[in-house]
Amino acid sequence: MLQSIHSPVDLRQLQREQLGRLATELRAYLLESVSKTGGHLSSNLGTVELTVALHYVFNTPHDRVVWDVGHQTYPHKILTGRRERMSSLRQLGGLSGFPQRAESEFDAFGTAHSSTSISAALGMALASRLKGEDRHAIAVIGDGAMTAGMAFEAMNNAGVSDCNLLVILNDNDMSISPPVGALNRYLAKLMSGQFYAAAKNAGKTVLKGAPPLFELARRFEESAKGMVKPITLFEKFGFNYVGPIDGHDVDTLVTVLENIKHLKGPQFLHVVTKKGQGYKLAEVDPVAYHGPGKFDPAVGLQQSAIPSKPSFTQVFGDWLCDMAAADDRLVAITPAMREGSGMVEFEKRFPTRFFDVGIAEQHAVTFAAGLACEGLKPVVAIYSTFLQRAYDQLIHDVAIQNLPVVFALDRAGLVGADGATHAGAYDIPYLRCIPNVSVACPADENECRQLLSTAYAQNTPVAVRYPRGAGAGVAVTSTLDALPFGQGEIRRQGQRLAFLVFGTLLQAALQVAEKLDATVVNMRWAKPLDVDLLVQVAADHDALVTLEEGAVMGGAGSAVLEALAAAGLVKPLLQLGLRDEFIEHGDPAKLLALQGLDARGIEASVSQRFAALLAS
Repeated sequence: MLQSIHSPVDLRQLQREQLGRLATELRAYLLESVSKTGGHLSSNLGTVELTVALHYVFNTPHDRVVWDVGHQTYPHKILTGRRERMSSLRQLGGLSGFPQRAESEFDAFGTAHSSTSISAALGMALASRLKGEDRHAIAVIGDGAMTAGMAFEAMNNAGVSDCNLLVILNDNDMSISPPVGALNRYLAKLMSGQFYAAAKNAGKTVLKGAPPLFELARRFEESAKGMVKPITLFEKFGFNYVGPIDGHDVDTLVTVLENIKHLKGPQFLHVVTKKGQGYKLAEVDPVAYHGPGKFDPAVGLQQSAIPSKPSFTQVFGDWLCDMAAADDRLVAITPAMREGSGMVEFEKRFPTRFFDVGIAEQHAVTFAAGLACEGLKPVVAIYSTFLQRAYDQLIHDVAIQNLPVVFALDRAGLVGADGATHAGAYDIPYLRCIPNVSVACPADENECRQLLSTAYAQNTPVAVRYPRGAGAGVAVTSTLDALPFGQGEIRRQGQRLAFLVFGTLLQAALQVAEKLDATVVNMRWAKPLDVDLLVQVAADHDALVTLEEGAVMGGAGSAVLEALAAAGLVKPLLQLGLRDEFIEHGDPAKLLALQGLDARGIEASVSQRFAALLAS
């Protein structure tokens, strides 16, 4: 049946009793497809029936559906004409792992960071009203994403806006890490009213064959639910609350959505789903199957027989535990990325000093500032791209007060399959312009550990940026030795041309330098720059090349130019980094090569720019 669905128009031609079979086929195809490409699995297995019901009831793409975060949209992509392209998922030139407006008219809004859907859908609903158009706007948001303040800001606005907005809470008791906070406890309590649930299901069974009586019972239920459980938080915001209902019962979903479709004003539908639904291994361990690589569905995820090099994330996690053992002032904070930031072991060993604040980056940074005010030493483990969401707090609550907060910036630089929304391309430009903030750029795994110790030793805010995945394979020491603050080093002495390297492009620079007999300087710090070393190298060489895996505009290369100008030095300088463009998803090595930041690309750029110098 799935093979006959090329768009939701085909889906809406099916008989309602056929939808269950379609959902079964869709889930099987999804599992088979993701096992071959890798990608987000658990979240998508949980939204199969909801996706089918939404496209069956609503006239998409005329009606707008905004998927929050977006890693739950593979069933949506399959049903909206992209089934045959699923083999290209998250690959260069292939389908994005998230909704993209440029990819399909069915992707009403591009998402990948959480908690934006209600704001976007509200804007669409109000635009429709202003333009006199009759269309529905639906936001599908997960319970993890509902922990972010932005979602509640939007609901606060929507509740008094008098527009036809439907918010669907996809409540699977799971974001990426296990959910935390008062809202999660509230939702659990909401669903635990057994009398309410049992009465509701019994009434549905008895009265389903008599539509007028069923409708009467539904109305009675809406008026009586306040006697069974307290009026919901969402109704206090001005929404008509419906639920909770079983998100894997496609027939019930269609019935409820058809009813809501004809209601006026803001509606809130609470749908309960299971992450990993229909694939037992993912149901048991939805975290492991959140974003797996390629695997055999019949066997499941397997440990590689070949030991892998430690990733930068693992290096950070080990350092965090070791430093916490040495200093009981250390506290660690994550905005719902315990696994992704390598903090599982830390939570086990130091549970009272571990704080997962949920998807609330702004709160995480100001919370760290409060801890620092009281003499503790907060370490905020956060992806580079997610720190952007707390930029105001970084400036006003940490930097202006000059508080000793360490920011461990994972995923700095390109991130491969997750694409532009997750790339840590901008942290050097956006951090180095803030007074009091320092930025360290380790070149390898061991230097990452050492610079984390250096950052921790400071009494000011310091960010340590490091990439996703493994590095060059440099052995990591077990000590907590620090490196000198704000100082670089010369790694290779050459002639005439000098590479000034910020971060892990050092290995590529050394390869090129061997061919060109160039000097290589491991700068280590984008701020403060080692100006003494820079001036010395500039004086001894005819030309300079800066290298960074970050935005070249306003980046470390710009800092070098500023420092040279301040010192009254004029030298030919080539800045190499990420170009002024959003970089799509794909294999990280291929993406670096396309940016000219692999050894071959670096050599080509240098040879072209300094051809006369190298020939003389």
